[in-house]
Amino acid sequence: MSLDLLMEAIERTQNPTVAGLDPKLDFVPEYIKEKAFNKYGETLKGAAKAILEYNKGLIDALHEIVPAVKPQAAYYEMYGTAGMKTLYKTQEYARSRGMYVITDGKRNDIGTTMEAYAAAHLGKIKVGKEEYTPFMGDALTVNGYLGSDGINPLLKVCKENDKGIFVLVKTSNPSSGELQDLKIGDVTVYEHMGNMCEKWGQELMGKYGYSGVGAVVGATYPEQIAELREKLPHTFFLIPGYGAQGASAKDIAAAFDKNGLGGIVNSSRGIMCAYKKEGCDERDYAGAAFREAMRMRDEIMGFVGEIKLS
Repeated sequence: MSLDLLMEAIERTQNPTVAGLDPKLDFVPEYIKEKAFNKYGETLKGAAKAILEYNKGLIDALHEIVPAVKPQAAYYEMYGTAGMKTLYKTQEYARSRGMYVITDGKRNDIGTTMEAYAAAHLGKIKVGKEEYTPFMGDALTVNGYLGSDGINPLLKVCKENDKGIFVLVKTSNPSSGELQDLKIGDVTVYEHMGNMCEKWGQELMGKYGYSGVGAVVGATYPEQIAELREKLPHTFFLIPGYGAQGASAKDIAAAFDKNGLGGIVNSSRGIMCAYKKEGCDERDYAGAAFREAMRMRDEIMGFVGEIKLS
């Protein structure tokens, strides 16, 4: 099961973190942009080429200590076809360096449309007699608030291709409570969604006690993290909100079980833009990302303790 591979990578690196690759062009060092623009012009292709070089530098610096990357699809889609090629190339390069790839797409639809999303991001496409893999993600973030009609097509593709999904449950944004905290009877909407993740995950159980249906649970809501960890024993958490959004390592400590498993914590801007925070030479942007990733790992591991698979 795909998330087993993620947990094995987390145990191997002793690091339950994922580097978000959400590359605004403003984040890219000037020398990289100048090189790309000199060759391709100030075009969408030039921007996409600069971002790819930037991403590769980050992956080279991080792959031995960070188990996974999480490219957010919107940051690539904004550069059109050139950007989508950079998304593919980024996924491909990260996997070649041994990293697990979570595509942050938050896809949400039903029926054959969701089947198409699933095939694009988690499956294969047959063209005549040939079969192709459109994108190179190991897992995909999805919105489950259309119910089982939007999730069942994904489960089939995940099972056939050994992939995973992370379903939005309790998100990190300030207004999430406008819907997710509402109650149906005595149970919040986010708890209902978490319970559905547990049910959906029965079809994709892994060997370390967690299923291939994970949940997105924001670090900005530590009480809800603790509540959901207790109530969702087989659901692995993807945890945004650390760092730039204000959450600390202490806030996410309750996400982890007695073996140090249970979740993976995302940092995007904190790692990608570490060179700006440090004030170091922009040519050392990857080194600064490495140093921030090490700091983040050490801070979180201070609360998690040793990570064991059994």
